[in-house]
Amino acid sequence: MPRRRRRRWVEEIPTVSSFVPEDTTPSSLVVLTVDEFEAIRLKDLLGLEQEEAAGRMGISQPTFHRLLLSARRKIADAIVNAKAIKIKGGEYKMVGRGRMGGYGLGPGGDCVCPNCGYKQTHARGQPCYEMTCPKCGAKMTRA
Repeated sequence: MPRRRRRRWVEEIPTVSSFVPEDTTPSSLVVLTVDEFEAIRLKDLLGLEQEEAAGRMGISQPTFHRLLLSARRKIADAIVNAKAIKIKGGEYKMVGRGRMGGYGLGPGGDCVCPNCGYKQTHARGQPCYEMTCPKCGAKMTRA
């Protein structure tokens, strides 16, 4: 019996869930999981070392490395072969904004409008990025 997969901590959910090549009809779809997206964000966008990024996700450095390789392979396949990218699924939990310097574990936090600053208490089971601001209609983000 295989080991149960450990959930990875994710600080940000992508605000866009899909990318499609502009000039062609995509030949197929590549699915990038939310935890793979987070690995790319931490390592390639923020420039963190793998040890630090793995620690922030709550996984070992070798697991982080495998996650990063998988994500990069999928992104390269999509770019080279004109495939659409869909970001969804994966084994992850959202990092709450709690007592541990902004990286406390567990639920909590607010959904915030990036345009007008409107705040709403986060409702468990409904991601902030799926909500729209009642004041200006923009997509909400997690605070």
